This record gives sequence, C-alpha cells and structure tokens, in this order.
Amino acid sequence: MPPPAKQSVKEVIKYLSKYSACDISDALNQQGIANGGFIPNLINRSPVLATASAVGKAYTVLYAPKSDPRPAVKQSYIDEVPEDAIIVIGLPLELQLTTAPYHKVTNALYGGLMSTRAQYRKANGSVILGRIRDLDEHNELKYPVWSYATGTSASGPAVKVVGINVPLEIKVTSIDPSTEEGILHINPGDYIIADKNGVVRLEDNQQLGEVLDYIPKRVEADTNVSNDIKKGKPAGESQKFWRGKI
Repeated sequence: MPPPAKQSVKEVIKYLSKYSACDISDALNQQGIANGGFIPNLINRSPVLATASAVGKAYTVLYAPKSDPRPAVKQSYIDEVPEDAIIVIGLPLELQLTTAPYHKVTNALYGGLMSTRAQYRKANGSVILGRIRDLDEHNELKYPVWSYATGTSASGPAVKVVGINVPLEIKVTSIDPSTEEGILHINPGDYIIADKNGVVRLEDNQQLGEVLDYIPKRVEADTNVSNDIKKGKPAGESQKFWRGKI
C-alpha cells in the first residue's frame, strides 16, 4: 500500500476502516483538535460488522420545516448517494438543542427504505442528526446507522429536503466557559469514521497525511502500554515511555 498521503480515496477509506473512532480521535488530539473530531450524542442503532468502523466521505442532506422559504430539492437524495459514502442528515440550527433529545423535530428523518436504497447504492452507512425509525429493517440489512433518537412518523408531514451536499452546522455545548454553546461543522467530502463508540469527522485537508501516518504508531504504542500495565508497570510511566517514541 502506498504512503498514507498518496492513497486514493478508496484506499484511505479501507485504511481508516481498520481503526476505531477512538483511534482517529487520538490522532486528531495530537493535531491540536481538542474534541478529537467527535460528533456527540449519536447512538449506533444498527451494528458495524465487517470492519472495525464504518468509513466514507460525507454525503450531506439538510432538512428544514415545510414552512421554510427555501424550495424543496426536487430530486430524491437517496437515489444519488455515491458509492462508499456516509450519508449525513442534519437540521438547521433553529431546530437544534444542546440538551437531549438535541433537536425539536419529532418526525423521523430516515427509515428502513432509505437504508435499503443506500445499501444498493453501496453506501457505507448513515448518520442522522435527528430521529430514525424502522430499527428492525436497518438491522436485518446489517447496514450501519447512527442517530440521536428514534420515532415513528415519517418526515414528509413536517420537513423537506432543502440542500444536498451542503455544509451542516451542529449546535453543541461548548467547553469554552466564555460561551454557552458552540457550532461543529460537517462539510461534504469530510471523512466520517463511526463505530459503537461514536462518530468522528476527519477533514480531507493538508494535514490528512500526518493524521493517517500517526494512527498506527499510536495504536502500537498503546498496545505496548497495555502489555506493560498487565505486567504491573505504572500506567503513567509506560504511557510517557511508549508515546514519547512516536
């Protein structure tokens, strides 16, 4: 396999899928990203089975209330999903909350038929910043899905799609004490890495090669730390030794 920085998108996806979302966050922490790219409050509703994590380029979909002045997108987003994509569905900021259930829409934004079509289109998973329904269908398909919550009613009566492959904004509680809340961004083409631990966003930018190169080195270091701890060595001492070698 070529060096990480020279891999194709498909090779990067295969490479990242060997690692957990936690492994990616560790690498992003090393780059100075305090939250490790973590998109909080999402729960894995349908399992990831074939690889350590589901990975793909973000294919974003923005829903808005039926009353929103923006026209509804005419084409069905699900029929245009690219191969190896991770579908990421969001809502505008005014429909989001920083506390559970993290959104104001009680209708489900996504259901079993959408996963059926996404799987046919060879997507790698779906991340729904809202409610989903039809849990049994997603699980029977073994198609990985994450969401904030579940619901029963379809999206049509309450919301409409107003954007495809547009930036999404996510309202979150900020760790900065000078502000009450912050905004996370997901852009089309960002790498999304998701497993039972959660969902992580990795930008496809000039630092990507450094991140990819760091991941296996950190995993190896932490494996050595684990082995030391099992032999009775102090954790702090072992972490300092092995991580200092990266």
